[in-house]
Amino acid sequence: MINREFFFKQVRLSLFDGTLKASQVEGLSALLDEWEANHAAKDDRWLAYALATAHHETDRTMKPIHEYGGKEYLRRKYDVTGENPARARKYGNTTAGDGVRYSGKGFVQLTWKNNYIKAGNEIGFPALVNQPDEAMNPAHAGRIMFLGMMGGWFTGKRLSDYFNGPTSNWVQARRIINGLDKANLIASYAQAYYAAISYTV
Repeated sequence: MINREFFFKQVRLSLFDGTLKASQVEGLSALLDEWEANHAAKDDRWLAYALATAHHETDRTMKPIHEYGGKEYLRRKYDVTGENPARARKYGNTTAGDGVRYSGKGFVQLTWKNNYIKAGNEIGFPALVNQPDEAMNPAHAGRIMFLGMMGGWFTGKRLSDYFNGPTSNWVQARRIINGLDKANLIASYAQAYYAAISYTV
């Protein structure tokens, strides 16, 4: 079990400039709860990298967020009436309005109708495709992040590709989510989280 007193003391200093808001503690606690309930026997480096990913993707709020951009931007980017209708159809956005409805939500930005269908089925909440805003529910969002990063849902790359036995590749692990965008920065977050969770009860 993670020593949470030590964990929060460490991350407050190393990752949050000495101050944690109640909402940040709540979000981090939800992710630790999900890990300890369902994944505690797995590699702690996976947890550290997932926390670092949430740290970056939520802009340090540690709460599920909507993708930035207004409805018109999201329509153009993801909708069948937008700039790339063939891509929209390929990923399941076949009806006008799907671009906004299935835009990025969560601790990681779950996007496209097909991915909402898959994620809902995998986390045991198949109604997600009909209630996509439930991807903002911290419990659902946490499960989607962990299972998605373990299962390679987002890019085909998974946590075990980068953290397995003696192998630790904190920088290349960014490929699980988004190429090498901000890879070194997120690696630094992950190593700080790893230091904070390494002192167990």
